[in-house]
Amino acid sequence: MRLPIMICRMRAFPPTSRARPRAALPCVLMLLGLLSLGATGLHAQLAPSPDASPVSNAPPPKADDAADEPVTTFKVNVDLVSLYFTVKNKDGLLIPHLGADNCAVQEDKTPQKLKHFQAENNQPLTLGILLDTSASQTRVLPLEQEAGSQFLSSVLKSKDQAFLVSFDVDVDLLQDYTSSARLLAKAMNKAEINTAGGNGAGGIPGIGQGPVPVSNPKGTLLYDAVYLAANEKLSKETGRKAIILLTDGEDQGSRVKLAGAIEAAQKANVMIYGILLADRAAYFNTFGGYSGNFVLKKMADETGGRMIDVGNNGKKLEAAFQQIEDELRTQYVASYTPTNAKADGTYRKIAVDCKADKGEELKVQVRKGYYAVAPE
Repeated sequence: MRLPIMICRMRAFPPTSRARPRAALPCVLMLLGLLSLGATGLHAQLAPSPDASPVSNAPPPKADDAADEPVTTFKVNVDLVSLYFTVKNKDGLLIPHLGADNCAVQEDKTPQKLKHFQAENNQPLTLGILLDTSASQTRVLPLEQEAGSQFLSSVLKSKDQAFLVSFDVDVDLLQDYTSSARLLAKAMNKAEINTAGGNGAGGIPGIGQGPVPVSNPKGTLLYDAVYLAANEKLSKETGRKAIILLTDGEDQGSRVKLAGAIEAAQKANVMIYGILLADRAAYFNTFGGYSGNFVLKKMADETGGRMIDVGNNGKKLEAAFQQIEDELRTQYVASYTPTNAKADGTYRKIAVDCKADKGEELKVQVRKGYYAVAPE
């Protein structure tokens, strides 16, 4: 179902009694109320073992000369489908020097002729950092703040931009687009676990959580956060885009379903990197169990990103950020004009196959498909 076009603006408002700087999305309810999406069944399962750290062939980072002022981004509409992807060998090592002859693209099992193919190491990067500040993250939030600040300082260059969102019973913009890692780190370090209502998980909407009411005051609005970041922020940008999601993968109370959050990311051509932070002991002692890894893996797989399970280990979290940074620096972009030229809003499945010069099959990390929506 296509939604009516709505223009929503972020607006700042005075800090709450928790001294937590926040910004509301004033048309969240109106926008999300239009959605009518089918529920997606979730199956509880144990989290997989952490991924092994890949060895990067990416070029070394350049010195960051980012200023405090946001960088203007120009937006254009094109009739090309652009696929951003990474390629690894059987040992998980990144492969940085492939050419167009090494890769083939199919859409709905129909071969496509590539119009553009190249390694994208220097194209500006647009990031959305989504930080879970619900009660379940109490023990891991300091780890997220420290490692996240280091990651932003390392990955952001002068032409890159990022914004920071927190989510618990609300979805709040803590820092709008900026190329300054310092401003983002400052906002991240001020983020706090939502303890409104005294139990760390809920409270009365509008008291301690900002003026936007929610239907479930004891919620964790993960799906809503992904939907809003993709649809309201990243869909307006061009080029390389990614969401870095720091969470345990548990959602409670979102109006958007998992399928709707994934669809928004696919329509915005956004990769989701899910860093799974779950204090398992706290779950079994307080919440009665854990089943959030399925959600993050689904989001990552469908959008061309990856889920990395770090538990509550600070070293593994640092390694996860390094893996993401390496992959973002060792990407390819392939563009083509679809043989099916109908802009009918249907979902098209994508397959990308790459081989090394000696014929070795390689693993491609790419989004599973896209929606053929006409450019605005």
